[in-house]
Amino acid sequence: MPRVNRREIIADGEIQVFHVVNRCVRRTHLCGKDRQSKKDYSHRREWIRQRLEFLAGVFAVDILGFAVMSNHLHVVVRTRPDVVTPWSDEDVARRWWNLFPKRKNKDKSPAEPTKEELERINNSTNGMKEKRRRLSNLSWFMKCLCEPIAKDANREDKVRGHFWESRYKAQPLLDEMAIAACMAYVDLNPIRAGIAEAPETSDFTGAQARIQDRQEAQSNRTAEVQAENTEHGPRAGWLTPVELAPKQKKAREKQTTRRASNRGCLFMSLDQYLQLLDWTGRQLRRDKPGTISGDLKPIMERLDCTVESWLDLVRNFRRRFRTEAGRPEALAGVSTLRRNCRTAGYKS
Repeated sequence: MPRVNRREIIADGEIQVFHVVNRCVRRTHLCGKDRQSKKDYSHRREWIRQRLEFLAGVFAVDILGFAVMSNHLHVVVRTRPDVVTPWSDEDVARRWWNLFPKRKNKDKSPAEPTKEELERINNSTNGMKEKRRRLSNLSWFMKCLCEPIAKDANREDKVRGHFWESRYKAQPLLDEMAIAACMAYVDLNPIRAGIAEAPETSDFTGAQARIQDRQEAQSNRTAEVQAENTEHGPRAGWLTPVELAPKQKKAREKQTTRRASNRGCLFMSLDQYLQLLDWTGRQLRRDKPGTISGDLKPIMERLDCTVESWLDLVRNFRRRFRTEAGRPEALAGVSTLRRNCRTAGYKS
């Protein structure tokens, strides 16, 4: 089945959620242990995680979840063009400098730009309007994620050529059920691959980072401090919060430069999502048939989804939805979006 052109599914100026997948060339273990050469490239998974965290604080793109596997990566993102609008020209220029610095520190981090360097960016051929567009654009986000990783890997291997198999694959998520199912699908990837036993031991996933922050936060006495440390923890503070409407609003409203916004992504709390994730993982493993927890029934009701259809959705997420993912009524609006994009002559 041919891939849908990106100009038909990506619309600048609109908030959209995508499941993004990118594989290493020839699908060899370029981020893990290569069975043939016996070389271990596992340290590159940390490169990707660090790059994701860096980009979360630069782009107007929310990162809802991720999983870095041995030969591919999954990222769930939400573009936020609305976040770019209030940024000043200086803020945009500084972010652009951080992406493409002309000078770097010894640790390869962007050096502090001078006033003249920022003004040079402001007066460049591609003006502020174009840079604002790019800072909330999925294609530019993936370019700034994948290109540096490929260059560093080739430099380490002393080779030239492709590191990634092809351009990334993007799958629009059109409603909350699709987002919840996709996040669970991504977080359960290490378990499905047989390299982890539980979400808390699934390395390089958003679920593990959230669990670790939550566990550390429980050592605090007050609920306010617990909520703040869970929302803005050292490991997952750059990820989008789970709950759309948290009880502790003060913790959510805390200013941060580690992510594009403090807006949540699901209609359930972090604890409810982790319960749902754990239960789903048990159902999808042959050696752990499990049972439906009574606490999870309200969640399934909110999903407006039966147990059987939920499990089928997570198990066969990529197979069932080759392009967009969502309920029938959400999918019905896609044809209109594609038609509008073609009319506007959008280019990815």
